[in-house]
Amino acid sequence: MLEPEPNDATPFLPERRSLDALRKAAAECKGCHLWRNATQTVFGEGLKRSRVMFVGEQPGDREDRAGRPFVGPAGRELDRALEKVGIDRDEVYLTNVVKHFKFEERGKRRLHKTPKRFEIQACRPWLDEELRVVKPEVLVLLGATAAKGLLGAGFRVSRERGQPIESDLAPLVVATIHPSAILRAPDDEARYAEREAFARDLAVVAEELVARA
Repeated sequence: MLEPEPNDATPFLPERRSLDALRKAAAECKGCHLWRNATQTVFGEGLKRSRVMFVGEQPGDREDRAGRPFVGPAGRELDRALEKVGIDRDEVYLTNVVKHFKFEERGKRRLHKTPKRFEIQACRPWLDEELRVVKPEVLVLLGATAAKGLLGAGFRVSRERGQPIESDLAPLVVATIHPSAILRAPDDEARYAEREAFARDLAVVAEELVARA
């Protein structure tokens, strides 16, 4: 008789819950079906005691191949904004609500597919442990998938972006767009406007870090 497949990552959590132990255990995670087509698990990256944690949706094509978060085009947009507001990427923790790349093949391309709620929930134990270990002062949610996954389906990034949010997740939570939204802008003018708005949201984070120092 076949054993039922696990419906979340809980059975794969290690006894020892350090970031290194979690990362190693996550590499073997089969808590949902997304591991089957992904190249590898893309776990979070950054300092154990980072003051700020950024949480996106899922790894993209570049991240899936490299095994690191935010190293593709969206990551470069994030780097640009971080530099503009004076936040050092090397001093933040970067992760996603889903640790495997969900995609559909179209010719030779692998096109991003938004993870469903049950896939986000299946992966949630990893993020909960990252939050527990890192204990960020400021949690930044990048995009609707991350924001709704952690703050509830009724949350609207367009309405509350860049505003301090009260939550048990961290002393301060801020939501904004995912940097991939900048890449989808229809023209240079719109792309510039998106970059400026994104940087303004991250400036709120930078100001809070200074105020809390």
